[in-house]
Amino acid sequence: MEEEQPGKRGVAGEMRGLAILLSFNLVGVGLKEWLHIPMPGNVIGLVLFTIALFAKLVKLEWVEASAQWLTKHMMLFFIPYIVGAMALIPMLGAQLFPIALSVVLGPLLVVAAVGFVTAKLEKPSGREEKLL
Repeated sequence: MEEEQPGKRGVAGEMRGLAILLSFNLVGVGLKEWLHIPMPGNVIGLVLFTIALFAKLVKLEWVEASAQWLTKHMMLFFIPYIVGAMALIPMLGAQLFPIALSVVLGPLLVVAAVGFVTAKLEKPSGREEKLL
């Protein structure tokens, strides 16, 4: 009989990891619906999963292979959204200028506002006062 090598968990190990991850997601969605929490259920599940990892209720080795597989194939999960966005191309083309303007000006206005607020809230140090 062969010993199980680290990193080679097999299909059963990957299925166990996937079942654990999906269970936490399902519990999060269930809690959101049952308790009417104004937060996405998958976020609640992720928080519960993180707590379980830190509390050593779930071992990282149990879910690592499944999590790596999901991360590696993440682009597949976005295909429906990409196809849906392709249906909006005519509308995006018609609104190209306002979209481009908001993409460029939005971050610039945020940076300017943060800089302004930071400058107003920052107390001058003794060294700066001597220079003035």
